[in-house]
Amino acid sequence: DLRADLVERSRAMRALTATIGEHAGEVPKRVREKLIERLESLAQGTDLDPARLAQEAAFLADRSDVTEELVRLDAHLAEAERILTASDDEPVGRRMDFLVQEIHRETNTINSKSSDLEISRAAMAMKTETEKVREQVQNLE
Repeated sequence: DLRADLVERSRAMRALTATIGEHAGEVPKRVREKLIERLESLAQGTDLDPARLAQEAAFLADRSDVTEELVRLDAHLAEAERILTASDDEPVGRRMDFLVQEIHRETNTINSKSSDLEISRAAMAMKTETEKVREQVQNLE
C-alpha cells in the first residue's frame, strides 16, 4: 500500500531527524574548540582577548544552530504521518506535496548550516528519502 510505505518513510526521516538532533547538541562546543585552536595557531605569541574570543565562538555556534529547523522538520513529519493515517477519505496529494516541499527546505537549511560530517550525512539521507516521497506523492489522489 502506497500510504503505508509513505508512513514508513516518514518514520525513517523522523529517526534521521533524531540523529541530527543528537549531533547538533555537540556542535557549539566543537565550534568553540576549533575557533580557539585556529586563532591560537594564527596569533602565535599574541594575547587573545578571552571576552572577544567567547563572543566570536558564540556567534559561530549560533549560526550553526539547527534547533528551529529540527522542530519544524519534526512537526512537518508528524503532520505527514497524521495525514497519511487519517481515516477520512480526503485527498492527500496536495497537502503531502506541500509538506514535502517544507521538509526539503528545512533539510537544505540544516545541511547548509552544518559543518558536522554526521549531520551532513543524515541530512543527505533525509534529502534522498524526501525525493523518494516526492515521487510517490505524485501518485496520491
